[in-house]
Amino acid sequence: MNLMSVRIITSKVDELINFYEKLTGTVANRYTPDFAEIKTQKATLAIGSVRTLQFFGGESVAQPARNRSVIIEFMVEDVQQRFDELSELLQGEHLVQPPTLMPWGNKSLLLRDPDGNLVNLFTPVAAEAIEKFNS
Repeated sequence: MNLMSVRIITSKVDELINFYEKLTGTVANRYTPDFAEIKTQKATLAIGSVRTLQFFGGESVAQPARNRSVIIEFMVEDVQQRFDELSELLQGEHLVQPPTLMPWGNKSLLLRDPDGNLVNLFTPVAAEAIEKFNS
């Protein structure tokens, strides 16, 4: 089994797409006005409007901007460089924690997307962390 994607349901489709395009430096594949994907080497971040919930049983299945338990994580080559490049995007409530060395060997930047979802950009820096991701 392979994790292929994570989907965010939102009422702010364009705003989230623009945010993640800037964050990842990747242009989203916009299939419809209600659905887009940002593909990375390992997985896909899908963004769907609340209107797409009709295909999954209705609006009671998911609610936008309610997540308080999941962190969407992106491994980047140099988290400090991304932090510097994204300074305009990380204004106000978006920045949660600047690049910080974690006990498990990653340097992590924690932020929130426009819906309030936690996003972690990280770079493995300790030998064990680097080895983990090279395996």
